[in-house]
Amino acid sequence: MTSASDEQIFNEQSAIIRTERGLTIAGTRITLYDVMDDFMVGYPAKLIREKLCLTDAQMDAALFYIEAHQAEVEAEYQQVLQIVEGNRQYWEDRNREHFARIAAMPPKLDQEAIHAKLQAWKDRLESKV
Repeated sequence: MTSASDEQIFNEQSAIIRTERGLTIAGTRITLYDVMDDFMVGYPAKLIREKLCLTDAQMDAALFYIEAHQAEVEAEYQQVLQIVEGNRQYWEDRNREHFARIAAMPPKLDQEAIHAKLQAWKDRLESKV
């Protein structure tokens, strides 16, 4: 016979699995780091659940796991953030010249009107801020 705490441990272990992506919500491609990203910007749990298309049980399991293993998850999350920043910097550096060449190209004749409309919209939006 299993107790409630044994059942919670079983549910936690089967709901959160380690994959090549890291700590992942079972049956999804969503990592605990995705959940933490949203928590760090202040999203409430209900909004995160809806945004990531999670069930109540999946969201509860993720939150329980994060809380129960806070130091481990936070350390891994910091590593993930460092990797993401390194990747972003690599691609930004690698593509800097390419994007500069594209930006320096004159717009095609048939696209000038579209660019003018977009610029007008951008100017209007910036003037409201």
